[in-house]
Amino acid sequence: MSLNDQIFKFIGGEHTAAVATITGDKPAVRLMALVGLEDLSLIGVTMKNSRKVDQIKKNPATELSIWAGDRSDPYILLHCKAEVHEDLDTKKKFWDPRMEQYLQKPDNPNYVVLKFVPEKIEYYHNMRMDIWEK
Repeated sequence: MSLNDQIFKFIGGEHTAAVATITGDKPAVRLMALVGLEDLSLIGVTMKNSRKVDQIKKNPATELSIWAGDRSDPYILLHCKAEVHEDLDTKKKFWDPRMEQYLQKPDNPNYVVLKFVPEKIEYYHNMRMDIWEK
């Protein structure tokens, strides 16, 4: 199985990830629900007026971490450029009815889609680290 396939097997689907942005000269970390896509990017949704959106617009360099949950389980670190998508087509494409209580509907102007596009991925598994680079 190729490294791309191994990484997708780990990040594909829904995950909770630690997402780090930069505010000024300091990191800001929060947990986000993300969905891993076959191109190894991850998608999340949030409010346009959130601090993370402001931080990403000022500096799109982000880092994400996903851990399987047990001490011996794999984990992954993604060094990404983040994108903020506000267009209705993208918002509809990634809309999930479970978001209604927070975001009401896809055309809510305060609802945005964040896409994290990896430039480098560090994948720790089986007592070793494999590196994927764009």
